[in-house]
Amino acid sequence: MPADALPDLTAYDAVLFDLDGVITPTAEVHMHAWRAMFEELFGAWGIEPAYTDRDYFDYLDGKKRYDGVASLLHSRDVEVPWGHPSDEPAADTVCGIGNRKNEVFSRVLRADGIEPYPGSVALLDVLAAAGTPVAIVSSSKNAEEVLQVAGIRDRFPVVMDGVIAERDHLASKPAPDVFVEAAKMLQVDPARSVAVEDALSGVKSAAAGGFALIVGVDRGVGAEDLRGAGAHIVVADLEELVP
Repeated sequence: MPADALPDLTAYDAVLFDLDGVITPTAEVHMHAWRAMFEELFGAWGIEPAYTDRDYFDYLDGKKRYDGVASLLHSRDVEVPWGHPSDEPAADTVCGIGNRKNEVFSRVLRADGIEPYPGSVALLDVLAAAGTPVAIVSSSKNAEEVLQVAGIRDRFPVVMDGVIAERDHLASKPAPDVFVEAAKMLQVDPARSVAVEDALSGVKSAAAGGFALIVGVDRGVGAEDLRGAGAHIVVADLEELVP
């Protein structure tokens, strides 16, 4: 899309951002952690077909951790008990498998650190200068840690994450619950606000929530798929939205 055709996000009441793959490149860390864990699990259990990166985009990306595990296992006709979030990572339950993945993610994050995308920081600077409220809407229970490690926690007065979603029994993306609740926390109307997402489930969530503008960020899922899910525009990087 030509630069002069892209919208001015400061014209809206607020901008709500997904975190992983939108503000920080943690989606890559999540992809690595999911791949390592599921390749080992599928091999041990003899599950076919083998895990691929497409599975991440189709079943895991943007969803709460345990919902993603259940969705992917269901795609292979595998059913295990749901368990409890306190399950040990070795437990063969949905929660245990999700916790197993999280151990890998946290180890990589602590070892390597994380830097926000420069284009995303540039857009946040523009929004801050204009006084446009912003929020994070993430399915991850690691959102607070990621924001702290990236050094940008203070930029977001509202962080709607997987911890809050679980506490308040909010449905996972693609249901609209988390985006709508984050808008309430910001005291803005979704019909006058922007949602920014890189995940198909997240785009569908924002669309179901009635957001005025949905920006898809194509980090690998595919521009056409993002549009098909409900994105009004698609960019490769948020720097494209910086005037």
